[in-house]
Amino acid sequence: MADETSTGAPDASEPAAWQGRWASAVALVGAIILIGLLTLVTLTNRDRDAALALERNVYESMHLVRAVDGSIARAEAAMGRYVLDLTRESGTFYYQEWRRAGHQIGQLRDLVRDDPEQVERVDQLRQLFNRRGEELARAATAASRREGMAGIGLFYSAAQSDALELLQAQLDAIERAGRETLNQRVRARQAAADRADRFMQWLGWVAVAISLLAIVLSYWAYRAFAEGRIARSRADLEAERSSELERAVSERTKELSTANERLQAEMAERAAAEEKLRQVQKMEAVGQLTGGIAHDFNNMLAVVVGGLDLAKRRLRTSPREAEAHIDSALEGATRASALTRRLLTFARAEPLLPEAIAPSTLVNDMLELIDRTIGERIRVHTSFPDEPWHVWADQNGLENAILNLCVNARDAMEETGDLTIEVANVTLGEGEVGSLDAGEYVRVTVADTGRGIAPEHLQRVFEPFFTTKPVGKGTGLGLSQIFGFARQSGGDITLQSELGRGTSVSIYLPRAVGVTSSSSAPRGVFGHAEEVQPALHSGRILVVEDDPRVSRSTVSALQELGHRPHAVSSGAEALQVLAEEGGFDLVITDVVMPNMTGVELAREVGRTYPGLGILFVTGYVGEAGTLDELGGRPVLRKPFTVAQLAAAVETAMARRDGYDAAAE
Repeated sequence: MADETSTGAPDASEPAAWQGRWASAVALVGAIILIGLLTLVTLTNRDRDAALALERNVYESMHLVRAVDGSIARAEAAMGRYVLDLTRESGTFYYQEWRRAGHQIGQLRDLVRDDPEQVERVDQLRQLFNRRGEELARAATAASRREGMAGIGLFYSAAQSDALELLQAQLDAIERAGRETLNQRVRARQAAADRADRFMQWLGWVAVAISLLAIVLSYWAYRAFAEGRIARSRADLEAERSSELERAVSERTKELSTANERLQAEMAERAAAEEKLRQVQKMEAVGQLTGGIAHDFNNMLAVVVGGLDLAKRRLRTSPREAEAHIDSALEGATRASALTRRLLTFARAEPLLPEAIAPSTLVNDMLELIDRTIGERIRVHTSFPDEPWHVWADQNGLENAILNLCVNARDAMEETGDLTIEVANVTLGEGEVGSLDAGEYVRVTVADTGRGIAPEHLQRVFEPFFTTKPVGKGTGLGLSQIFGFARQSGGDITLQSELGRGTSVSIYLPRAVGVTSSSSAPRGVFGHAEEVQPALHSGRILVVEDDPRVSRSTVSALQELGHRPHAVSSGAEALQVLAEEGGFDLVITDVVMPNMTGVELAREVGRTYPGLGILFVTGYVGEAGTLDELGGRPVLRKPFTVAQLAAAVETAMARRDGYDAAAE
């Protein structure tokens, strides 16, 4: 029995030893698991903190992108105002906003320096920004020199560039890339939070297991419970810290959203204000233009209506007095026609008929007319080059421009003083005068010793209906007409004036190289004939005019001249009459007509009836075609007198006879 007892003791102690070893192993494994879980939780929280920091970086970069966009938009708007009002405040505001945008691009590059792709995008943005800055700098330079229309033209050219669109597209690309990065980092942070939650769940299960073991092994259970409690406390602290960070990020996001909304509202308000200002300025210009036209036309219509009314009253009792009143009405109508032509010239819609002209020869031939116009008390001095250059311009337009300048000089000198007319051959550099290209030009300068123009009026002298003369002394269309003629002829005009010393106006016209006055004969343009010449060619004439009143007047005038007119109201009807009747010697057609224009009718008649003469009648070519498309045929401008119509018909029929002779 003793032997059995002695051998049973070890057997009883072995389970206890085994349980002790097992408990120790379980406790060790539990401790390892706890340590591992705590380490993973710590690493997870660290990753979450890093993700939050990266999110803040992305938010800041996106805010900078919107700030750059806003600065560029404000700079563009300021440049638009600068070229219009030419004020130093607008220019300074443009410079500050553009410089702020450049500084913000530099800050943006510092923020994305750890992202190579974003760094490349920001560098491309910097290149586009510099390119756009060079485009706007040209307009800013022109505006700072107070070159007016040149600055507006350069700003309009910059508006047609694709640099702004590329700049906006690059900003959008940077913002899209930032949003993608932000989404990736938000997902990464969420994944880290999910892992932390799972680890916390596992940690809880381990704590439960250790608690169960603590029932069997109190020591190890106590240790396991204590460690579990500590772990939960730390987890709670980390969770609270994570919540605080989330609240901070949420508040920051709300602040950024509010700031962005406020910025967009300010931009929208500024854009609306600028649009309203532009509309007000346009309406003021239109009001000034229409008011001036109405005033001058009312004056001229008063002469026409009053003269005709008086002529009607005196027609039977005093024919001679009635004739004088009719002459007065005709003079008023002629002045109205001249005003209309000036308006068309200013609008660049008056058809010019260019030819080779030597301005020095033209001025020399005009001296007698100039002397009669300005009076004997004004001394005229001239200066011409040794070798006269030719220009390609409308002779009537250049004559009117020079005569208008001489009349302005006479009024400025109060009909006494010195008038200098200088024609010079000059070679200009790029941008030396306005927006003219580099090259050779002929400069026609008219200078006087009059009272001069006040500095505050110099910027407005080329505006229509603006005049410094007393009421009734001028229409305010002279200089604006000359400005339109110079620009329409490919040149420009400059004006210098000083109070008390006089004014100098220079017209620059491009030289016609290799052209002489004999190489281009003037086209048939009629508008100055005074006396009715007897008809040398009495023939059958087809009149194409859509306005019945003008058609009746033209038919009556042709009958008065001894011709046999036949009137139609459209191009299609004219072709039908030509096909059915034939036997016409000349076609007189309006240029601007519905359905088929005069140019299109002439083209069809030329193909079908090549020997038939054509005379164009027009007051405004408009969209019907250019003078080159008129085919070099004679042109009669509306309104016209019977004498002018007679001269135009004779010329057109003479050209037809010349064509027939050449064909034979």
